[in-house]
Amino acid sequence: MSTKPAWPQGYDRLVLEETDSTMAEAQRRAPQTQGACWILALRQTAGRGRRGRAWVDPAGNFAATLILRSADAPQRLALRSFVAALALHDALVAVTGIEQGFALKWPNDVLLNGGKLSGILLESLGQGGVALGIGVNLRASPVPDPDAAFPPVSLRGETGIALSPETLLDHLAPAFDTWERRFVTYGFEPIRSAFLARVARLGEPITARTMTASLDGVFEGIDESGGLVLKTRDGRVSVPAADIFFP
Repeated sequence: MSTKPAWPQGYDRLVLEETDSTMAEAQRRAPQTQGACWILALRQTAGRGRRGRAWVDPAGNFAATLILRSADAPQRLALRSFVAALALHDALVAVTGIEQGFALKWPNDVLLNGGKLSGILLESLGQGGVALGIGVNLRASPVPDPDAAFPPVSLRGETGIALSPETLLDHLAPAFDTWERRFVTYGFEPIRSAFLARVARLGEPITARTMTASLDGVFEGIDESGGLVLKTRDGRVSVPAADIFFP
């Protein structure tokens, strides 16, 4: 495992014993928060994921939200989910010393040995910024949902490594700062390239299910807006949002 890196300048840190949801906590605290702030909860009682789904969060798992201030347009703010996914991937590799097995799934999940280890949720704060919520199954994974695209896995279950939420945050915050600086300086292109280097099933058949349709095709890449590029029978299409399934 790597040594503890320096905490990044310009980021506050708040560790709570318990809260309903770190995303809800971020929304409540945002009006009084001037800069960037990581909010870590050692226990969540009402965590949530994408599209309002519940995020089951057993004790010992990682639940944090970053309040990030930016004057970027909403479309550019949304690309921070790719920044967060890269940061989490790199933090997990650094803190465990294990690289094989970790992969990214478009648009922002982290997989471990083919199972879902983490989820990332981005919401507007409506005040020139976003809240980036990150959940990681460090010690335990929830009961599998038969309708889910990937079975949940835990870091301890797959690797035997017992990692504390605070230790992961010590590595995640500097990693995010590194990728955020690259994004601000060079734009989305290096983020997209790095994401594609870590993504699962590139060049292979996948299924993208939107709210209204199911698309089968070959995963060809990610476009400049972050959309999933699929080569289908009817030609190339860009999918801005969907749930991804592997055959």
